[in-house]
Amino acid sequence: MNETALDLEIFEKLKPELTSFCYRMLGSIEDVDDAVQETYIRVWQSWNSFRQQSSRKTWIYRIASNVCIDKLRQAKRRSLPVDIFDPAVSIIEPRETLPESSWIWPAPDFTDNPEHIVLRKDTLQLCFMALLQTLPPRQRAVLILKDVFEWSSKQIAETLGMTHAAVNSALQRARETMGRAELRSEELCTMEAVPNHELLSRYVDAFEQFDIPALVALFHEEGCLSMPPFEMWVRGKDNLSKFFTLTRWHCESSRLLPITVNGGYPAFAQYMPSDNQSVLVPWGIHVIEIKDGKILHTQNFINPKLFTRFGLPEQIHR
Repeated sequence: MNETALDLEIFEKLKPELTSFCYRMLGSIEDVDDAVQETYIRVWQSWNSFRQQSSRKTWIYRIASNVCIDKLRQAKRRSLPVDIFDPAVSIIEPRETLPESSWIWPAPDFTDNPEHIVLRKDTLQLCFMALLQTLPPRQRAVLILKDVFEWSSKQIAETLGMTHAAVNSALQRARETMGRAELRSEELCTMEAVPNHELLSRYVDAFEQFDIPALVALFHEEGCLSMPPFEMWVRGKDNLSKFFTLTRWHCESSRLLPITVNGGYPAFAQYMPSDNQSVLVPWGIHVIEIKDGKILHTQNFINPKLFTRFGLPEQIHR
């Protein structure tokens, strides 16, 4: 094996945590795939110019950080529906959408390594991702490297080309900004360390049978349902009942497959009926927030392209 190939093995070993870093920076697994690939290309093209002035890991992260920051300069802030719109007053079928680039999207697990999986798992929650998006790109990188990856200020300064004082200043401003954000998604963020499997099983049964009374009964009185890329979201049991009744024609006879998202949190991939009566096709990823034995918020990320990235089948048979 030649020296370059051997050295590039370092990149492959770093790839899971690099992917995790880029996801926290960018909020979309599709953008992350592009960023990690671009980082690899830059590393490969520049390897012979690496002068050992820093560790290989720091150098690779410098490239990945620059790639993400460049992408963020050209992008608008990603959000969740509950943070930019009020709950629907009139319950109708959702129609108005925003582009995919407007939304934070869930991500598959980045690695099977238990050490990587437990690395600040709470900072992969969707509400924390929304908070991160309130920060300018460089502050975002500083906070992730310091508070999530627990790097020293010296190492962060070397990676981002900043002084030690500038790193500490950026970190202070980032924490203050996040503390003032007051996002609604943070109020609805209750992903529990130990999943309530009994409640999740009842959710699957009620949804697949599309038993609306049983489904609504699983929610808190002020439980919510949001559906990126649709702007509309629904709050309250009465409104949920009306909404499920309106959309029965679309969701009835669906099936839910269990998956995990964002570091191991339980979720479900919804396959809906198609023109071919023998198969079901991808529709959305349900991420369920539970509090005190009831559903507080179901986020149904309607984006069939996610199914490929999660390694899910293109269709399933009835």
